Order: sequence, then C-alpha cells, then structure tokens
Amino acid sequence: MATFGNFARRKVADQTPVDRDQAGEAEAGSLEAAALPDDLIEVGVIVDAYGVKGWVKIQPHATEGQGGDAMVRAKHWWLAPRLASPGKPVNATGTSNGPLRAYAVGQAKSHSGSVVAHLGGFADRDQALAAKGSTVHVRRTDFPKLSKDEFYWVDLIGLSVVNADNQSLGKVVGMIDNSAHAVMRVATSDDAPASEERLIPFVDAYVRNVDLEARQIVVDWGLDY
Repeated sequence: MATFGNFARRKVADQTPVDRDQAGEAEAGSLEAAALPDDLIEVGVIVDAYGVKGWVKIQPHATEGQGGDAMVRAKHWWLAPRLASPGKPVNATGTSNGPLRAYAVGQAKSHSGSVVAHLGGFADRDQALAAKGSTVHVRRTDFPKLSKDEFYWVDLIGLSVVNADNQSLGKVVGMIDNSAHAVMRVATSDDAPASEERLIPFVDAYVRNVDLEARQIVVDWGLDY
C-alpha cells in the first residue's frame, strides 16, 4: 500500500480570472477563464528561469513516478505569484500569494529531479525570472491514474478514520514521509495541537481498508494507543 504526492489543495476562494493584458500572449497563449476549476492542486514552485527563451524551472512537491509527473501531463497550469503585501499577514518566506492565473503549457518535461516548461506568454528569460517563487497548480483530473492500493496524499487528507470496532479516531489532517513509508496525522480537527494527534503508519499492518467514495479509512488502532 503506497501513497504518492506531497500535494496541497488550493482553496477555491482564491479564484481570479485571467487578466490577458497582464499575463501576455504567445502562440501557446494564456488561458482565459471565467472561474477557476474546483479541483486545483498545488504541485510545485517555480525556482528559476531555464535558458533564455522564456522557459521556467519548477521544483515539484513529489518526484517523478510519485505524482511529480502530474504537471508534465497537464495542458494548462495555474500560477499564483508570491507578492509582497505590506500590512497584511505573510507566510514563512515573508510574502503572500497573489491571484491565480491560468496558462497553456507549450512544452513541459522532467529534468534532473525538476521540471522545465515553456508557458504561453513567456517570451524571454526576464519574464521567466519574474515568475520565480510562483506556485504551480494543476487540476486533480490531470493526475496520472494509479494502480490498486496506491493513493495520492491529497485524496487521503480529510478522510475520516475509524478502527475495526467502528470507533472514531478523527480524520486525516496531514501526511508525513519518514523515508520508509508514509504516516497519517489523525486528529479530531485541523487545529488540534500536535500532542493530540495520532500518528498512524500507512502500511498494511495497520491500514485495513481505504474507501475514497465513502471517505473513510479503517485501521487496526485502539483508542488508547
């Protein structure tokens, strides 16, 4: 039993239609949309320009074969620039997320543990550098299909967790990768203190069943563990 992808879901409330004038246009073109899809998932961050013809370099949240190929397959990306916002709360890097904008993907490929791509509206290195720090989002429907007993993290987060006696243990509020296997962070609420979380290894020895349709995971785990 395996989990793929260190992905975070983008809140739909952040939706902003594309501003074609600001995004710029190229042969691939920026994608204009009246509203954002409701299944956008953050899959990586633009970390640099690649070459001099407008290509960007992205650090994916998951490696190729573990969900990192989701953005390579997608025909459209949504970017959220990290912008300075004086007087407003900021994230750990001292910046805040700007509005999401959609772009058609001209080309995208894996490259030495990263992904490089050319997007509509990016004509030179300066434009690519201007996008540095932007988060990359793709539709969940663009993710590659998985084999039986393989799951993307984003699909597990939020599922209720019960034991074999149908006793509720809470819900999956996050996932941890300890290199050997994934671990579910199970708590009664998203803001529960870490001391109240149950850390349940996502392995066959403890996970009896994962039902995505019923949004429930059954585990071999006591209330007093």
